[in-house]
Amino acid sequence: MTIVGVDTGSRSLREADHLIHDLVDRLRLPVVACTHLIRGARPHVAVSLEFDGPWSELVDFTAGVAVGADRSGPPDLSAAAVEALAQHRVSGRAVVFPGSGGLTGGVRVGDVLARSPITRFQVIGGPDQPGPDDVLDTRDHLRPEWQAGELVLAVTPAGPGRYAPFEVPNPTPCCADHD
Repeated sequence: MTIVGVDTGSRSLREADHLIHDLVDRLRLPVVACTHLIRGARPHVAVSLEFDGPWSELVDFTAGVAVGADRSGPPDLSAAAVEALAQHRVSGRAVVFPGSGGLTGGVRVGDVLARSPITRFQVIGGPDQPGPDDVLDTRDHLRPEWQAGELVLAVTPAGPGRYAPFEVPNPTPCCADHD
């Protein structure tokens, strides 16, 4: 298994999600891919990818790339790629993971747990954990997060026996209607 940190200086989660999908298309391999917030003088989002295969496909563009002790690209971006590499499966937001492509529309909670590496749900805004027969309305946008080695999906109640991911697909930016 190869784990790679990649940083192009993405300024938003959405931009990093697009980068991940571009990289997954380039690799054409099963991948676990996550976003990682990079703090510091220039906050941004880097990504990590885990896959079986060569990583040389990822150094053909102007990005920072880190694999093990190897680095390539601009120093500031390759330093953030090292950070993303270190955080893979420890923290971060999973964008692509085994089974994610089949988790669309309404899916039974038990099926989500059986068909993906998501191990549990964190309910925000409600007291009860979803049962295996409850339905998750995925909105075709699941972004679980790594917490202490577990892939956890934050959800919110969406009616009796129904839940929805806490992260929405296309959030309206704060103050979008202001000058």
